[in-house]
Amino acid sequence: MQEKYIISERRAQRIVGLSRGTAYYQSKRNDDELREAIKRIASERKRFGYKRIAIMLRNEGRIHNLKKIYRIYKEEGLMVKRRKCRKRAIGSRQALPHPDMVNQVWSLDFISDALCDGRRLRVLVVMDQCSRECLTLLTDTSINGNRVVRELDRIIEMRGLPSCIVSDNGTEFTSRAVLSWSHKRKIEWHYTRPGHPQENGFTESLNARIRDECLNENIFNDLFEARKIIEEWRIDYNDIRPHGSIGNISPAAYRASLCQTLAVAQPGSCHDKNLRLI
Repeated sequence: MQEKYIISERRAQRIVGLSRGTAYYQSKRNDDELREAIKRIASERKRFGYKRIAIMLRNEGRIHNLKKIYRIYKEEGLMVKRRKCRKRAIGSRQALPHPDMVNQVWSLDFISDALCDGRRLRVLVVMDQCSRECLTLLTDTSINGNRVVRELDRIIEMRGLPSCIVSDNGTEFTSRAVLSWSHKRKIEWHYTRPGHPQENGFTESLNARIRDECLNENIFNDLFEARKIIEEWRIDYNDIRPHGSIGNISPAAYRASLCQTLAVAQPGSCHDKNLRLI
């Protein structure tokens, strides 16, 4: 106002209703010590808000107004960002080896459908990337992490331990049950990046075959019928259906050829659970 209208300071104060005492007031407050204390606690307790910091200060014998603590807390930019989702498992991010050995890499995924009454139907798909065998098509209305672990244990009893398992970041595969199981079994678990299903392309291709040749071709009246039809398709896929990427033979025949090749190269080794293509 003084610069625009070229008036005195006192006249400008009278016009805006500002007392001279307020205009010339100099704060004598010194919050440096409190400010350092708040920053110290915030650095030690990274998830503490200003209310918990106030409690910690009170426990240290520093009694201050909560509004004052909040003002300093905000000025220092110490606000805690709310987490929008739970922590996701990271798993292995290394490039996967080319699967040239049975039980080297297993792929896991879910595929969904529905029964006639509208109930949700979920199918856990597990395949061996080397032989292209479909190891299981576990079918139920709900499948959690504990159920996934039990099914993997059942497959391992018949085929042995895999070296690596590939899956997406679904809640079933990142649950505590699965994480503790893979750590206990010492199995490397590789999680694909969100939005990159091609990193689990083997199972994505199998999912397309299951949906096109089985789920879309059948109407399931109940869960028992769905399990029966889906399991029959899995057996046909493994034992009879020709697979283009392995020379138009069935996955079971391809696995047998791997065993025969290994037996010729290393006599007496065809009964090993891990079969390497020589």
